[in-house]
Amino acid sequence: MKNTASIGSWITIGHSSIVEVMADAGFDWLCIDMEHTVIDFAKMQELIIAIQSKGLKAFVRIGENNSRIIKRVLDAGPDGMIVPNVKSVNEAQAAVNSFKYPPLGERGVGLSRAQGYGFDFENYRDNKTKELKLIVQIEHINAIKELDLILQTDGIDGTFIGPYDLSGSLGKTGKLNDPKVLSAIDDYLTIAKKYNKLIGFHIVPIDHKLVVEKMSEGYDFIAFGFDAYFLGSSIRKQLKNIK
Repeated sequence: MKNTASIGSWITIGHSSIVEVMADAGFDWLCIDMEHTVIDFAKMQELIIAIQSKGLKAFVRIGENNSRIIKRVLDAGPDGMIVPNVKSVNEAQAAVNSFKYPPLGERGVGLSRAQGYGFDFENYRDNKTKELKLIVQIEHINAIKELDLILQTDGIDGTFIGPYDLSGSLGKTGKLNDPKVLSAIDDYLTIAKKYNKLIGFHIVPIDHKLVVEKMSEGYDFIAFGFDAYFLGSSIRKQLKNIK
């Protein structure tokens, strides 16, 4: 996906109809957010199936860097995973260990949807796992300081900056235009460009010009809005012209 930006969005409303509407709109991928929503494991698998049935890549953002959670999500058969708040090279390596089967990692063997319920394990192990993407979210100033080491970790396919939590780690929560926050984001991009790995950014406002701007800066894995925000923005825009 280098040199051509891949545009996706977040699924926060746990219903397959939302997935179908978002998928038909033309996104390249959709990411099920299990960090900031009430979506559970059973619903997550249903949403993965719905996303993939539309020919899109299905990512899942898990709630924490936890080997048990990573294992259960991977067994549901997504195309990739976003691990939040990775602040150090040790935490990045822990994510890789949970994500990869031995000898590359420590992932336990399950025979669930991803492995064809036991009938496709060898193919999954030898082929499909090579296509899985592990993205770690950079959302703390300490992660910026260790970003070179994080990106040098074998098994990390890309990083995704979380500007809101990054701003919080600088004592500037939500102040995305603060000079300290902007400087940290600039540092992130400068370092990330040195590596042939995905560079991600989340754009919340529903404004395509911001997406084009980030693409021109070098970001190639862009999350644009999220389902509830698209819905709310459209409603508010129309009602503003009525009331």
